[in-house]
Amino acid sequence: MKKKVFCPGHISGFFEPVYIQNDYSRSGSRGAGVSITLGAISEVTAIPSTLQNIEVYINGKKSPAPVTKLALKYLIGTNKLNIVVKTKLDLPMGQGFGMSGAGALSSSLALAKICGLSDSDALKSAHFAEVNQKTGLGDVVSSFIGGFEIRKTPGIPPWGFIEHIPGKFDIVICIIGKKIETKKILSDKRKLNTISEYGRFCTKKILENPSVENIFCLSNIFSKKTNLADKKIIQAIDSCKGIGHASMCMLGNSIFAIGKTNEIAKKLSIFGTIYICSVDSTGFRLL
Repeated sequence: MKKKVFCPGHISGFFEPVYIQNDYSRSGSRGAGVSITLGAISEVTAIPSTLQNIEVYINGKKSPAPVTKLALKYLIGTNKLNIVVKTKLDLPMGQGFGMSGAGALSSSLALAKICGLSDSDALKSAHFAEVNQKTGLGDVVSSFIGGFEIRKTPGIPPWGFIEHIPGKFDIVICIIGKKIETKKILSDKRKLNTISEYGRFCTKKILENPSVENIFCLSNIFSKKTNLADKKIIQAIDSCKGIGHASMCMLGNSIFAIGKTNEIAKKLSIFGTIYICSVDSTGFRLL
């Protein structure tokens, strides 16, 4: 049997990591971000087998895909299936676009449809895998729902709670430098403490004044105070002043911006590779 699912990518402007020991359901992040119309499409085929076997192909190439494989293992337990996943990613991984989360979630949702399991089971499995692998903390839940969001509490429902901010915008993305290994950042206790401090501050402030503009403002405070933004990132962000709002994608050497789309794209094109997309307000969907 075969099913195909799309999940939007997700960009975090700022985040506060929250780990609850031995409880992935309540672990995750608080913060704010946006789901985008560029994401992951996963086509999953599953047939009964004498052994459990999972093969994952990303953009046509066989991949170890640890997050996707772990998510599918969480989902089916010890059930013996031969599973083949073919995932197409619209954006590169390691640049703060939530591609590993979108890939794992779209695969889990497709397999859940095949096995007669719920969307909530798929969400739980993909979230658990991301937290376990330290590749993301809020992308899966946000991608599942879509839109501009504030993650008020960490984890998956009923513990995780998201508040939406209305807004439909074109978004300009610019990839400026080499990818950032999220796992490396999230495994560094000193960096994690600084990120947690400013992530908590920014989440408090966005809840006091929830708006898209304030997400960008607080995201810039977060990226500078945590020293995650280098000089080139800051220069690219500054180039958008007067024509829109821009900030760094967490965690990646990339930025996202809204405003005068064509002018922003022209300005940012001197810094790196440009993509133009929109806010995805729908979340995942079966294709």
